[in-house]
Amino acid sequence: MLSVNALAANDDLDDLRTSNIARDEWRLIKQDRAHDIQAYDKRDFGKSLRAFKVDYEVETTLDDIARVYFDFENYRKWFYQVQEAKLIKKVSATEFYYYIVHRAPPTLPDRDAIIHAVIEPYSVKKGYMQLSIRAVPDYLPAQANLVRVQEQDMIVKFTPLGKEKVHLEAEGFVDPGGIAPTWAMNFVQRNAPYSTMLGLQRRVNMTATTAQTK
Repeated sequence: MLSVNALAANDDLDDLRTSNIARDEWRLIKQDRAHDIQAYDKRDFGKSLRAFKVDYEVETTLDDIARVYFDFENYRKWFYQVQEAKLIKKVSATEFYYYIVHRAPPTLPDRDAIIHAVIEPYSVKKGYMQLSIRAVPDYLPAQANLVRVQEQDMIVKFTPLGKEKVHLEAEGFVDPGGIAPTWAMNFVQRNAPYSTMLGLQRRVNMTATTAQTK
C-alpha cells in the first residue's frame, strides 16, 4: 500500500511540475540513450487520460522484428505486464484478432482485451510497414474475474534503415475500462510503452542470437 500511495503522490507532483505544458502537446518523459528509446505523453483535449508515443531504433531486420511482434503466444516474455496472449482469428495474412490479459497495478483487477489488428505491408514506394490496432470489447463475452479494456487505439510504423536496423514509432491511447483512479491509469500509460519497447528490443536480440547459434 505504501508503494501505491507513492505512485499516486508522484503522479500528482508530476502534474504540478508540468502544468505549464499545454494540452495536446507531446512532452518527453523518458530518454534512454543506451537503448535509443524516447517515450512521450500528452493530455489530449477532452480526455482525462494521457496518450502515449514511443520512438526507437533496433539493430535487426524488418522480417525478424515482425516475426517477434506477431508471435502472440510469447508476448508474456516481453510485453509489459502480460499474463496471456493468443491469436483468436486470422482473417487474412494482414488482418487478425487476438486476445490479451494484462496485470493491473496493485489493488486493481486485471484487464483483458480483444484486439483487431490490420497490417499495411511494406513497399519500396511507401518505405515502411504499418500496424493499426483497436479494441473490440464486444467481440467475445466478458470474463467474470477480469475488466474488459474498452478503448485501445495504436499505430506502429516499422521503417527499415538499411539492411540491419529498423526505426519504430508507436502512438496510441488506452482506456482500461472499469473503475480505477486516474493516477493508476496514467502510470500505466506512461510506463507501459517504454517497458514494452525495451522488452521487444531484448526479445529481438535474443531471437537473433539463438538463430545464429543454430
